[in-house]
Amino acid sequence: MIEGKITRISGPIVFAEGLDGCGLYDVVDVGEKRLIGEIIRQNKGNATIQVYEEDTGMHIGEKIVCHQRPLSLRLGPGLVGTIYDGIQRPLKAMAEKSGAFLLPGERTEPLDVSAVWHFEASDLVSQGTAIKPGFVLGTVRETASVTQKIMVPPYIRGRSLKTFKGTGDYTVDDVIGTTEFDEEIKLSHYWPVREPRPYADKLEVSEPLITGQRVIDVFFPLSKGGTAAIPGGFGTGKTMTQHAVAKWCDADIIVYIGCGERGNEMTEVLTEFPELIDPRTGRSIMERTILIANTSNMPVAAREVSLYSGITLAEYYRDMGLHVAIMADSTSRWAEALRELSGRMEEMPAEEGFPAYLPTRLASFYERAGRIISLEGQEGSVSVIGAVSPPGGDFSEPVTQHTKRFIRCFWALNRDLANARHYPAIGWIDSYSEYAGEVRGWWEKNNPVWWTVRTEALELLKKEERLQQIVRLIGPDALPDTDRLVLKVSEMIKNGFLQQNAFDDVDMYCSTDKQIKILEFMMSFYKRAFTVIKNGCPLAKVASLPVADEIVRIKYSVPNDNMEKIADIKSHFDEQFGELETVYSKAGAVL
Repeated sequence: MIEGKITRISGPIVFAEGLDGCGLYDVVDVGEKRLIGEIIRQNKGNATIQVYEEDTGMHIGEKIVCHQRPLSLRLGPGLVGTIYDGIQRPLKAMAEKSGAFLLPGERTEPLDVSAVWHFEASDLVSQGTAIKPGFVLGTVRETASVTQKIMVPPYIRGRSLKTFKGTGDYTVDDVIGTTEFDEEIKLSHYWPVREPRPYADKLEVSEPLITGQRVIDVFFPLSKGGTAAIPGGFGTGKTMTQHAVAKWCDADIIVYIGCGERGNEMTEVLTEFPELIDPRTGRSIMERTILIANTSNMPVAAREVSLYSGITLAEYYRDMGLHVAIMADSTSRWAEALRELSGRMEEMPAEEGFPAYLPTRLASFYERAGRIISLEGQEGSVSVIGAVSPPGGDFSEPVTQHTKRFIRCFWALNRDLANARHYPAIGWIDSYSEYAGEVRGWWEKNNPVWWTVRTEALELLKKEERLQQIVRLIGPDALPDTDRLVLKVSEMIKNGFLQQNAFDDVDMYCSTDKQIKILEFMMSFYKRAFTVIKNGCPLAKVASLPVADEIVRIKYSVPNDNMEKIADIKSHFDEQFGELETVYSKAGAVL
């Protein structure tokens, strides 16, 4: 360890001297209270330190101790179901130890060192077995929903097991094996948060992350291993949308990062998630969720590292061959922390006061997403969904614009939709997904009509947007019936497909089959109605068909596990349109 002393203090930034031999991003204990900090600038022993805890009362001359290792997370059994702060301190354990308020310098082990885990060794592993980084030694049942693979850490140099204890009950501190270089292998290991974990190969994305949210899955899909942004002003539903995706998406692990948002939003997660049942496993969603809370009333400096902590946890489970989804709420608060720290260090500001390296930092987060082949040959992925909070909903501000450079799925939240209580308030005009073509193959295997109905519906909504400009000038009555039909069906799509009730037991999650059936009905309604209207049928007759309301109510009336009801609606649909088509046929149209 190397010791220095404080020479100047500027909020969460501390300047020190006497730290020759320390490296960039080394962890330090700052002051008498031993606050956790990290060296972010180093020049001939003079270091700039970012302090991750409240440093009120600290004074010049206090001692600084450098541990000569980077800021790292402890990875192993016990992560799932835990809530951490930005530097992996378990908040529940700390609350039980010292009360509701975090004390400066408080330390608690990230993993419960007293917990005993049953390690089931692989049949292929014994003393003398050849190993390599990523080699699977065995498994630990972490929760009823997650089985964790115990792998050889990537930094291990040894290529064979000198000793191996085999199947048994161990704590995370127990040594289960050693290499020929006497390197110890435990159930847990440390990994630097700023260093991406290695993998064998990066794959193209091809499978969608199914979220159960119709506007996302059908119109603007996100792939497993993809990146998405949810920009929107205050109150437009960013957190609500992320909660819905976290609850129902088909990822194996969820990492939810509350980065600078209000504490009550994390409280909602803590109270709701344990009560929610995963539609795939039938068990609590909390059994596959890790929470990182660095809310607006917690230290600003720790916001930056909380994103890296989340992505590091995600990569750990990715290497086991699991699909992981990260929710970062919000990257704007994270960027504001960068701006404050940059100002404290007296750096030259760029646009709107943000540091010039903002794009680089954003890239270092988003570019760690992807679908990969692990060192042991297993396929896994990390999908990143970041919320962006532009002031006043202005998408031209720097954080939103730079984020668009590194993501391929843009779910733009619309203020007018939110004001109309239309949720999710994802606007279909400004949003886009570059993954649609790449996941098309998967959809065509499961629902061959996906691409067709999606394209037709989007075109109809764009046409409706253009017609609305005319309606605002001269009113809808001046339009021909075929154009008014566009308005009618677009309204059906908005109310019966795009709008989704997160509090309704049936509508909160929608299966892919049901999603396509609803939209297929609506587009079939448009095509058949257009034909009879061209043959002389008044729009009023078409609009008054009972099946029009039936189609809109499918999202509530047909449970995901009872798709037989669709056949009844289809028979009503054919019967009612059959009568109109008989009367208003080309041969005997009533004009």
